[in-house]
Amino acid sequence: MSTRPEVSLAQRKRELVSNELTDAALQLLARKGFDRVTIDEIAAAAGVSKRTFFRYFASKEDVVVQFLAEVGTGIRAELAGRPAEEPPSVALGHAVSASVAACAGHSERALRVVRLILGTPALLARFLERQAHWRGELAEELADRLGLDRATDLYPHMAAGMALTAFDTVLQRWSDSDGTEDPAALSDRAFAIIAPALDAAGRASAG
Repeated sequence: MSTRPEVSLAQRKRELVSNELTDAALQLLARKGFDRVTIDEIAAAAGVSKRTFFRYFASKEDVVVQFLAEVGTGIRAELAGRPAEEPPSVALGHAVSASVAACAGHSERALRVVRLILGTPALLARFLERQAHWRGELAEELADRLGLDRATDLYPHMAAGMALTAFDTVLQRWSDSDGTEDPAALSDRAFAIIAPALDAAGRASAG
C-alpha cells in the first residue's frame, strides 16, 4: 500500500502549523516590537506548546527571516533558467524581479517581514548574513554563464553584489511607501540604473 497520501497529509499539517506560528509571530512583533515578544507568547497565540515552536524554528529571529530565506535560492534558480545570450543586466533583472514579485504576492505578510527586518538590528544582521551566502551563489552562477573563473575574476562577485544592492533598495523603497509602490516597477527602475555598468564590465571580463 502506498504511503504517499499520509506523507502528503503530514506535510500539509506541518505547513499549516508553520504558517500559524509565522502569522502569530508577525502580528505580535508588529504590534509590540521585536524585543518585547517572547517565544511563549508566540506559541500561545498560535495555540501550540513551546516545545512545538522549537520543532519548527530555532529562535524568534528564524520565524521572521525564514519568510525570505528562500529568496536567494529563487534568484539563483531564475538566473540559471535565463537564456544564455541575455546580457547580465537582463538576466539578473528578471531573476530579482521574479523573487520580488513572489514577495509582493504575499504583500501584507511580506511587508510586515520587510519592516521588521529593516527596523530591527538583530534581524537585519541575520538577513545580511544570508545575503552574503546568496552573493556567493549568484557569483558562481554568473561565472558559469560567462565562462569566468570565480576564484580570480572580480566581475561575478561585484555583479552579484550590485544585483543584491538593487534588491535591498527595492525592499527599502517598498517598505517606505507602505506598500503603495509597485515592487516590479521599482525593480525595473533599479536595474535600468545599474545595467550599463553590469553589461560593460561583463563584456570586458568575458572578452
